[in-house]
Amino acid sequence: MQDQDNKEMSNEQDVQAPGADINDGATAGAAQAGTPGLEEQLSATEAKLAEMHDAFMRAKADAENIRRRAQEDVSKAHKFAIESFAEAMVPVRDSLEMALKVEAPTVESIKEGVEMTLKQLTSAFEKNRLVEVLPQVGDKLDPNKHQAVAVVPAEQEANTVVTVLQKGYMIADRLLRPAIVTAAAPK
Repeated sequence: MQDQDNKEMSNEQDVQAPGADINDGATAGAAQAGTPGLEEQLSATEAKLAEMHDAFMRAKADAENIRRRAQEDVSKAHKFAIESFAEAMVPVRDSLEMALKVEAPTVESIKEGVEMTLKQLTSAFEKNRLVEVLPQVGDKLDPNKHQAVAVVPAEQEANTVVTVLQKGYMIADRLLRPAIVTAAAPK
């Protein structure tokens, strides 16, 4: 009886073995069927890579064009920065040249011409935000706008302006030339 049971078990194993081979064949078939799937994925990935590379190259070219245009704009700004000021100064030069052409100038005509030219120059300065730095006597000495060339005894508070020797100028908020002053000495 035991022999018979052993034979039945061996037959069941034989029956399962061919089925196991079928399953292995199905797995192998699925693997072979999956190979075109991998190739499709590879080609899709390569296409996406080519698309991304193209987008990257376009973005890089755009950035280079923007950088180049910005450099050109800066170059033009430097080159033509004084254009507005130059346009305002041309009439001043014209007035000075006309004054030199007068054959018999009188003191009054020279004075009048100088006053008109000074008005033109002042207008040009104002138009281009060139502002005078002209401290008043007694103003506190500001080292950001004034340059004290001497300290003199005075009847006013120490470190204040006693006299203005030369006006200073600012362009907008930037100091072009400090006002040259003498300052009061400490008592």
